[in-house]
Amino acid sequence: MRVDTDFVAWFRSVAPYVNAFRHKVFVVAFGGEVVADGKFIELVHDLNLLASLGVRLVLVHGARPQIESRLNEHNLETVYVRGMRVTDAAALQCVKESIGRVRVEIEALLSMGLPNSPMANAAIRVASGNFVTARPVGVIEGVDLMHTGEVRRVDTAAIRSRLDQGELALLSPLGYSPTGEIFNLTLENVAAEAAIALKAEKLIFLMDAGGIEEERPGCWEPVLSRELTVAEGRALMNKFANDIVKLSDDAQLYLPFAMRACEGGVSRVHLISRHVDGAILQELFTHSGIGSMISQGPLQNLRDAKIEDVGAILQLIGPLEADGTLVRRNRELLEIEIDRFVVIEHDRMIVGCAALYPFPHDKAGELACLTVHPDYRSGGYGDALLKHIETRAISQGSRKLFVLTTRTAHWFVERGFLEADVRELPKAKQGLYNYQRRSKVFVKQI
Repeated sequence: MRVDTDFVAWFRSVAPYVNAFRHKVFVVAFGGEVVADGKFIELVHDLNLLASLGVRLVLVHGARPQIESRLNEHNLETVYVRGMRVTDAAALQCVKESIGRVRVEIEALLSMGLPNSPMANAAIRVASGNFVTARPVGVIEGVDLMHTGEVRRVDTAAIRSRLDQGELALLSPLGYSPTGEIFNLTLENVAAEAAIALKAEKLIFLMDAGGIEEERPGCWEPVLSRELTVAEGRALMNKFANDIVKLSDDAQLYLPFAMRACEGGVSRVHLISRHVDGAILQELFTHSGIGSMISQGPLQNLRDAKIEDVGAILQLIGPLEADGTLVRRNRELLEIEIDRFVVIEHDRMIVGCAALYPFPHDKAGELACLTVHPDYRSGGYGDALLKHIETRAISQGSRKLFVLTTRTAHWFVERGFLEADVRELPKAKQGLYNYQRRSKVFVKQI
């Protein structure tokens, strides 16, 4: 019987994400262009799949192209201030009509049975309503924006009640005041504030660009920033303000709200292209993603291993044990020795590990089981683990660090290790040396 090893490997790689995302709130924001272009049906398939995996979904839609079309029909001029539409009484009527039509169309498409699809008969129940309380923006740069508003409060209790019933919540870019006024909002503002209020795990913006793309001098094509911290995002906006880099209109629009959401407690904000079929799935369920991800702080975290990490470590070192690069360790031994290990995480997923075995009588330490996931070997994770182990060895009184390896000699030589004879190992280690493996010995003075 033939086994599709690629499929098995892919499915196993996806499993940690499925487990991590279950019961978490994701806010997905998209403009009216997604509906106008007829691509919302493709998005419905992916949203339905996420819902079937236990993700609690909140959708925030826009209606800019529909509003523009309606205003043009009435020969009404559009005025923008800092990216926000000035909404007078006549414009507000067009806004209400356009948003109402888009919302109804989205609800209809979400109610489809998805015939002839992998998610056939998996219906999505949609809940929409007056979830957002708003206030007027007021006067900006001397211009009264009138019925243009901003989010004042999100009714999280009402939304969570719908999510608890297995429904998908749909938010429109309209807000209401306690006195019954209606305000035109931006989808970015609604999405960011809803994600913050709901303590969402993720906020996802679908946009025209592929993410945060910088046009740099000497580069033929814009450079996509895969990961940015809030501080890095702020620095990028400062560069843009000083004409050092160029950013797409979407990057200028969405990046400030992405940073706002992260500062408000949202774990991750993703900015991805609306033009790529399955973009959400590629972004969420692959190591490298497809767009740009914004986080409050660095995604890399190096820490001591815990007993709960044993399974992840075994999965990480398994392929190297199978091909003979590492000595096999069973679960029981790893559990006993877990205090010797450190792990390095990327976006809360363990992607590397290493262990230190001290030989205090010889003032030496053994570096063992240094492993980094293949997708992350060019990211400096191995060097970070090595530096951490060296620091720990020094703190324990070691003067030298040694390693036994069969296949990665060049990597250690490049980092200051020198080849040595087995007789230079501590006596206790010499007695355990496996002459069948014939591992090479490398030593580094620290």
